[in-house]
Amino acid sequence: MERKRHVGVWILVLTLGTVIAQDQDLHLKHQYHSGEISIPPASESEPFLRKFSPTLAVAYMEEGATAWTRERKCLSCHTNGTYLVARPSLTRSLGRPSEEIRNFAVQQLKEFRSTDLEKLRSGIRPTQVAYLAQGLAEWDAHITGKLSPETEDALGLMLEVQGESGDWGNTDAWPPFESSNYQSTTVAALAMATAPGWLAARGQDGAVEKMKRYLQTGAPHDYGRLLLLWVSTRWPGLLEGEVKQALVENVLGHQRKDGGWSIRSFAAPEEWGRGNRAEKLRSEDQFQDPPSDGHQTGLCLLVLRQAGVPAADPRLQRAVKWLLSHQRESGRWWTRSLNTDKFHFITYSGTCYPLLALDTCGLLAPR
Repeated sequence: MERKRHVGVWILVLTLGTVIAQDQDLHLKHQYHSGEISIPPASESEPFLRKFSPTLAVAYMEEGATAWTRERKCLSCHTNGTYLVARPSLTRSLGRPSEEIRNFAVQQLKEFRSTDLEKLRSGIRPTQVAYLAQGLAEWDAHITGKLSPETEDALGLMLEVQGESGDWGNTDAWPPFESSNYQSTTVAALAMATAPGWLAARGQDGAVEKMKRYLQTGAPHDYGRLLLLWVSTRWPGLLEGEVKQALVENVLGHQRKDGGWSIRSFAAPEEWGRGNRAEKLRSEDQFQDPPSDGHQTGLCLLVLRQAGVPAADPRLQRAVKWLLSHQRESGRWWTRSLNTDKFHFITYSGTCYPLLALDTCGLLAPR
């Protein structure tokens, strides 16, 4: 009898192992997959489009975020979190964002509200709350034009999980989104500054002032300084004019000869998180001269435009030219992951940021 029980256990283990292996194999064949949505893996070898297509880019944005939401059922910084904070501002050009993903965010807010506060302050959860709050704030700013009860609740919860230093907790292992408290604090700051009327009404709160001091004390690397510049474009008075201009010049100083930017030039390998990706990054063939990528080129162009650099500036026009000529056939812009060479989820933000940037340059026609 005992022998039969052991045999049954081993059969169960082998069966579960097979199911898990098949599931992993399915995901390795796709970057995103759910039902009829099937997005192939991101690859540097993917051919370029002959002509820029906003239609393909937005299809990738919508399907990637939808597939992740339905299959993973979690809020991730690199996909549906990025969708929530980026997509609403493209409404004028690309139409209304997904109600399904906003509804998912509201449901996540309810789940976070029912979670023990100490647990909510641990791990990646404070960052998830910040992305959720910013996503709902962006919806209010670009869709309804007024602060919603859900956004106000999300901002209140976000303040409840704020750290003693004025920061928001994060992990330190998955750059660029999940590698520093500084990054997540910039998301929280953007949420506050974007929510209609919220910062004007609450800007003198102790928690807000504490966050402001934390941001001003110094970013861990130039990528963090780029994010600080981004926050300053929405938060009047956050930075002195000279400081802000120095950050603009710092970004422009990283621009490559081809007009783009590389995320790998914005931090030394050891400066990402706790440096656990340093060996991987230093072993890359292009370590000494990393190529321009969609994520960083789109983000830099976007932030520079919002910081007041004219679209007609020759340096920005070179960046526009790079973006228009480097879109891939799937609608994505290639960006190699800083973490592993499997899914390259950073190509998702590497597509959202270029669309946002091109929109600020007047290259997406109003719908």
